[in-house]
Amino acid sequence: MTLFLVELWERFSYYGMRAFLVIFISTPVAKGGLGETKATAGIIYALYGALVYLMSLPGGWAADRYLGQQRAVLLGGYVIMAGHIVLAIPSHSTFYLGLGLIIIGTGFLKPNASTLVGQLYDKGDIRRDAGYSIYYMGINIGAFFAPIACGFLAQSATFRDALAGWGIDPNAAWHFGFGAAAVGMGLGIVTFASSRKYLGAAGRDPAPRPAVADRKPLPMLTWVVVGAAAAVTLAFGVYRAQLPYAFAMQMVEGRPVFPIALDKAMIADIFGVGLAAVAVAVFVIMYKVVAANRDEKNRVLAMGVLFFGCLSFFGIFEQAGSTLSFFAEERTQKSVFGIDFPSSYWQFVNAGWVILLAPVFTWLWVWLAKTGREPFSVNKFAIGMVIAGAAFVPLFFAIPTIDDGKLVSPVYLLSYYALATCAEMCISPVGLSVMNKLAPERLAGFVMGVWFLAISIGLYIAGRAEVEVGKVATKLEWGTGGIFYIVMIFALVVAAILFAAAGPVRRMLNGPAPLPTARAKDA
Repeated sequence: MTLFLVELWERFSYYGMRAFLVIFISTPVAKGGLGETKATAGIIYALYGALVYLMSLPGGWAADRYLGQQRAVLLGGYVIMAGHIVLAIPSHSTFYLGLGLIIIGTGFLKPNASTLVGQLYDKGDIRRDAGYSIYYMGINIGAFFAPIACGFLAQSATFRDALAGWGIDPNAAWHFGFGAAAVGMGLGIVTFASSRKYLGAAGRDPAPRPAVADRKPLPMLTWVVVGAAAAVTLAFGVYRAQLPYAFAMQMVEGRPVFPIALDKAMIADIFGVGLAAVAVAVFVIMYKVVAANRDEKNRVLAMGVLFFGCLSFFGIFEQAGSTLSFFAEERTQKSVFGIDFPSSYWQFVNAGWVILLAPVFTWLWVWLAKTGREPFSVNKFAIGMVIAGAAFVPLFFAIPTIDDGKLVSPVYLLSYYALATCAEMCISPVGLSVMNKLAPERLAGFVMGVWFLAISIGLYIAGRAEVEVGKVATKLEWGTGGIFYIVMIFALVVAAILFAAAGPVRRMLNGPAPLPTARAKDA
């Protein structure tokens, strides 16, 4: 109950703000937005989304080592609420400060709330999966109502007219939407603080540290790997910024050597390489340094396969906050049965489908398990990727209408979200539960952070896809639906790789039976 409620309100704040974030960024200043281009909006969304989940690594580590999961969740909630309060201030100068606070706070709250669910049960407790199912429903109830409440305040003509009637600039409506997200997180803090006693000792204290005499310094390999990751990122930054050429030109022209201009796309490219370098470094260190025996090394390899599947899926799925947000805003009718609604309302459709489909998939996995036919976890990931690719098929039928310059029926997006949610049910709940089971007790929070690192990379990919994949589609002359074709092909290629990897992973984990799964969502 405690974790159900805190996650419900935390996800309310996250999805409420995300529902209109890229639209706010790309809306002209005269209409209250930041006035950036769609490309810049995608970059900001990519960096923000990636950093939100990237911070799960230090957040999980700090909880394991110093805070304990309970204190980390409470601290994260306060920082997230502060971030939304800053965004609610009608000033563009504080926008990035607000995003930064949300990034830090989510890094503390998100991985540790997920870890706490697992710590309420022993590894073999048959109630464990049911516990994750309850937690999962809290996530989706928050995600369902958030875009409706926050989107209404931020974008609806009704609320803007009401503001004008009260003598308030209607363009300030965006900040009321951010403020609603702050209220949601505040309610999450109150519910967690008042009911955390029911968690007992789970996550109350950090993991016991070994005696001083038993502690060992980090081996040289750790520093070599970290240094190599930093060097790769730095080298790419020098190459991407063309620093030697820039230095030479500035000296020839008699201008100061510093500063070298870095545009937003360049920063995003450097960040993407750094993100990949962090992922490689984490897995090398986990395999070579952290894993204590062959069993743990095999678990790290299995995590790597799940990691690849996770980032690939979320690179597609999280385009709901970028590519599909623009599709809903610019190319889809915003009325049903004569009732108008803002484009941000589309963000609650996925959660609605989840609430409807979760019992179906819960029954399906149980039925398949009883009959001895439940797919192995990696096979579930592969099936999910096939469905994720198929989700774009309904959008292909909308292309002739778009080419005629008309807005398409909402049925197309509704169908897309139905299939995308089926894909999500094969990947997100399975991955969250299996990563928790694969994690050694001493690294429970950190390993959950590794899972969110995969989501971080996926969000980065999703944010860049609107422009970068669009450029590729344009060069290939694939027309209006080019980006959808490319994404679908990508999903099917990833599915083939996962199907091929399922057998070796299963053999490494020493058992023909599939790993137990839980019906729990990542984010």
